[in-house]
Amino acid sequence: MLTLSRRQATAIGATTILNWALLATLTQLSGPVPPFLLTGLAFGIAFLCFLAWSLWRREPLTAPLRQAPSVWALGVGGLFGYHALYFVAQQNAPPANAGLISYLWPLLIVLFVGLLPGERLLARHVVGGLLGFAGAALLIGGDLGGGGNALGYGAAFACALVWSGYSVLSRAKKAVPTSAVGGFCLVTALLAFACHGLFETTRWPQGIEWLGVVGLGLGPVGSAFFTWDIGVKHGDLHLLGLLAYATPLLSTLVLIVAGYAEATPLLALAAGVITLGMLIGSGALVRRKKQEIPVRSA
Repeated sequence: MLTLSRRQATAIGATTILNWALLATLTQLSGPVPPFLLTGLAFGIAFLCFLAWSLWRREPLTAPLRQAPSVWALGVGGLFGYHALYFVAQQNAPPANAGLISYLWPLLIVLFVGLLPGERLLARHVVGGLLGFAGAALLIGGDLGGGGNALGYGAAFACALVWSGYSVLSRAKKAVPTSAVGGFCLVTALLAFACHGLFETTRWPQGIEWLGVVGLGLGPVGSAFFTWDIGVKHGDLHLLGLLAYATPLLSTLVLIVAGYAEATPLLALAAGVITLGMLIGSGALVRRKKQEIPVRSA
């Protein structure tokens, strides 16, 4: 079994942020495919890639998938639960508002990690997380008078709780191999296809739209969950939570380059605030002291 240092695992987890930065652009490229159908296709492709990888390496499929019910509940609940709640939020609240509320998850990760054994929540973690959220708020925006209902806003907040909870609780499941994520992808795909059959009208991708679907399955809705699993289980989860705030910034830059969005004056300001938050939270701007004052000790 490959043994990774904390720094190596953090670096692998950090590549997830680069992967997720492509999510919006690839989703645009995939065209008007119904959300649950798109989720099923993307996670299905992710599972097929996992299957091909396992067969090529001649690794048994049954061993990593033979997990306790609590592990399956955590994995499928995290992957499928987040996406299902996100769709509900987007359909019942202004998209910008729903997106911003759901993007509380990096801040919640920073706060929740302090509750784990052997972890400490420091003042710089809180300051960095709050600055990161402020930068995301500037970038994503939102119209507080834009309507919506309790269901939409509640689902958006549930999104943040589900993904932050999944990420932090995965830390307590270090013994579960990352290959188990392949099984989570399969069940998530099946559930998404079932929801599509119940709630949506089928509209298959056309032509170049398939490139977007395949790209999602290979990257932000595929390999990203495997690298994130390695990072949250064996890396610096505080730092990964702070780095996650770079996702909306990088995503916006990719959208601009791809021609799906235009640069705005707020982009530079948001970039500065997010970067400052990451630097403070990571300790890069803090001089080495004999002792940092913890906000909470585990």
